[in-house]
Amino acid sequence: MSSQTSSGTRAIHLILAWSFVGIPLLWGVLQTLRNALKLFQ
Repeated sequence: MSSQTSSGTRAIHLILAWSFVGIPLLWGVLQTLRNALKLFQ
């Protein structure tokens, strides 16, 4: 039973870690694309 709890906890940590990295990364990519589009207008 502890292996299921450990697996669930590991999944939550993995999701939190990817969110911690992914959200700012996505924000940076979107800002870069917005600024790049200004060059082509």
